[in-house]
Amino acid sequence: MVGANDSISGKKYHFIGAGGIGMSGLAKIIVKNGGIVTGSDMEETEVTAKLRAMGADIRIGHTASNIKDGLEAVVISAAIRLSNPELARALDNGINIYKYAEMLGRLMDSFDGIAVAGTHGKSTTSGWLACTMQTAGADPSYIVGADIPQLSNSSGVGTGKHFIAEACEYDRSFINLHPSIAIILNIEPDHLDYYSGIDDIVDAFVDFGNGAKENATIICNGDDANVRKLVKRLNPDKKVVTFGIEGDYDYSAKNLEIAGGVYNFDVYYKDKLLRRVGISVPGEHNVLNGLAVIAACRTGGTNDEKIFANLSAFAGIDRRIMLKGIEKGITVVDDYAHHPTEIRASLCAIRELYEPERLWCVFQPHQYSRTRFLLDDFAESFSLADITLVPEIYFVRDSEQAKNQINAVVLVDRIIKQGSESLFINDFDGICEYLKENVKPGDLIVTMGAGDIWKVADECIRRLRENS
Repeated sequence: MVGANDSISGKKYHFIGAGGIGMSGLAKIIVKNGGIVTGSDMEETEVTAKLRAMGADIRIGHTASNIKDGLEAVVISAAIRLSNPELARALDNGINIYKYAEMLGRLMDSFDGIAVAGTHGKSTTSGWLACTMQTAGADPSYIVGADIPQLSNSSGVGTGKHFIAEACEYDRSFINLHPSIAIILNIEPDHLDYYSGIDDIVDAFVDFGNGAKENATIICNGDDANVRKLVKRLNPDKKVVTFGIEGDYDYSAKNLEIAGGVYNFDVYYKDKLLRRVGISVPGEHNVLNGLAVIAACRTGGTNDEKIFANLSAFAGIDRRIMLKGIEKGITVVDDYAHHPTEIRASLCAIRELYEPERLWCVFQPHQYSRTRFLLDDFAESFSLADITLVPEIYFVRDSEQAKNQINAVVLVDRIIKQGSESLFINDFDGICEYLKENVKPGDLIVTMGAGDIWKVADECIRRLRENS
């Protein structure tokens, strides 16, 4: 890590909630730079085991005795409450407490940071950027919110000057990041349990952009109306670079064609044709993500030959239109989409890539508040599915009041009123049995959502395989 070894080496950090994908990424970076990491989580996972194998002392369960003397800081995940016994002990002892995003910002300050923000596409774009820069020889450090199969990890410590990380807008946590390059992919209504509306969200993104380092480059999606509003409000010391499809942008994709379910297109910088490229991840939304990657790589100093030689090699990240298997002529895919815009984009990309006879979507809504605020948008977004099966809403970060205001049956009724077929089946076992009895060769099942709905994909494959 460039310029940060002296500030970390030999110092002790304790992570409460160490098993989270972002938290574990931070812990790995600290360990690899000579820091001493202890931590805790509520359950043993592959992530906690990997941390332990690297030399971190990770305990299962939260107890005050896990807080030892001599700590430089305690780092907490967003899920940790004041009632947590370890946090309470740390506060009583006057130890520095950093939220995940605060610690991420402190690490990024030692680099030429590249922060990827947006309502959608952060993980894919961050992972794509990390893969492209690494194979191009830039060797960045990175923390991505999902596993990148090609890098065999969700985080890594490189010898280069760049540090790539997602910039999450929830709780305005991305305000803690001060990158040299900021990417803003899109801005839409989300996290309305925290934000008062779209104007409030745009305000937060403006603060993020203006909080980038002096003379930073802000790479913006010119196709997005709310991003265009943001551009007008950025401080004059920020250099704005735009990207988009078939428009008058700094970087543009033109002459799009679908071949084998994925896109080929011409990449232009202003009026100059740079290259015709083909990408390996499906969906027009990934054309935009690819442009953002190209713009960031070029801004960061990677030469064109290396960028374009490696761009198409990116095969995606965990749970993004991920093929789980094909059994008895039935394709099973898993996807993380949990916002109406993401659902539409993923279903469209799946149809383009696989051309199924029937597309079965098993959607697990994520958060009662999100479902209620975006109910009509959710209902409309499933028009590209032939039938949508819905279990109960995944409960996370909601109040009991929010939980009492809506349920999955309401969403199913609204989907049906929009003219699409839908069915509420509360438990995963019932969904798997229904699918086993009703799917036919040529059909495709996609499990979709940010919760644990991926388990249905795995179980469906097992039952289809068993049902020989």
